[in-house]
Amino acid sequence: MSAADALAEYRPALRPGVLLSDALLHGAATVHLIKDTGDGSSFKVGSKEHFLIVRMDGERSLREIGEEYAREYGRRLDGARWQQILRMLGSRGLLAGAPAGAPAPAVPSAAPSAVSSASSPAPPGRGVLRGSVRLVADADATTARLHRAVGFLLAPGWLVPLLCLVAAMEAAVVLNIGELLVNARELFTNPVLLVGAATLLWFSTALHELAHGLVARHYGGTVAEIGLRWRLPVVIMYCTVDNYLYLGSRWQRIHTALAGAVMNLLFLLPFCALWLFAPLDAATHDALGALLLLGSVQAFAMLVPFPPLDGYRIASQLCGATELAASTGTYLRLAARRDPAAAGYPRRARTAYLAYGLGSVLVLVLIAGAVLASAHHLLTV
Repeated sequence: MSAADALAEYRPALRPGVLLSDALLHGAATVHLIKDTGDGSSFKVGSKEHFLIVRMDGERSLREIGEEYAREYGRRLDGARWQQILRMLGSRGLLAGAPAGAPAPAVPSAAPSAVSSASSPAPPGRGVLRGSVRLVADADATTARLHRAVGFLLAPGWLVPLLCLVAAMEAAVVLNIGELLVNARELFTNPVLLVGAATLLWFSTALHELAHGLVARHYGGTVAEIGLRWRLPVVIMYCTVDNYLYLGSRWQRIHTALAGAVMNLLFLLPFCALWLFAPLDAATHDALGALLLLGSVQAFAMLVPFPPLDGYRIASQLCGATELAASTGTYLRLAARRDPAAAGYPRRARTAYLAYGLGSVLVLVLIAGAVLASAHHLLTV
């Protein structure tokens, strides 16, 4: 058997732990992400490379994959191109039998849609003023136990009534917004109640992070870390979902990103019930009202579609894009200058970037309007 025939009969397989994403917009291009869960690195590949890689299942030979490629794209790959692709994947440890973590060779600039590095995780730093520390040794196992305990709440029979209660609570907040703004102002003049409210809101942020992990686990995701991160004087909890971009569907990723803000609002439900129905003294009643307002603002602030907030992740998924903010900025600058390059963007990309740009401006206008209206009310009551 000749070397060419041997290559054609080779049946490559991706190593277990290699994940592939859906098609994502990146500038004017469409790319797929490939993640090696062994070392955490991820790479971008073009649609044609993804077409080949996703078929490397150990069952199909390069000849069979090549025939599928020729039917799809109208051209055949020669042996040199196959060797280039296999060397690239093998050097990165993505093929079964290849050592993991090997450095990638230099790729000639003439190679179309060459694999490029998307991220390379750095070990977390730790110091007095800034750093992070893990709280559990096995975050995925911890999240799995949490899912077994409370995962039933994600079933529609539980979740829909809870969301209806949240909607009713937010309606009450809107209807009483003037009173609650005054309550919030008064809260900042009472150090004891302020510390209590701040502690509850911090606890809400911890639950926010765990909710991301819980919903990701519900959809088959993997939680890599649960810990504390500090940028003094701020100390927050974090929960890292290792394969968020590789969950089964776009809506699963949106639900995972949305889970934190929903948890913030669910956390407020018992306090809303006390505020509405419990016989409380005036100071406690007003403090609970302030907590409801501040907690609601905290939750909805996380849904603002700017990086690195959860709302940005949701917007990225709705647009089907990676590095959405940067790509939008580039496209809008080209379009504003009437640069011919802007016309080279596919229609889907133009629509997504224009929608995100206009939506971002609208959100900023609404935030500014809410701040001005709140300030006017507080200055005139």
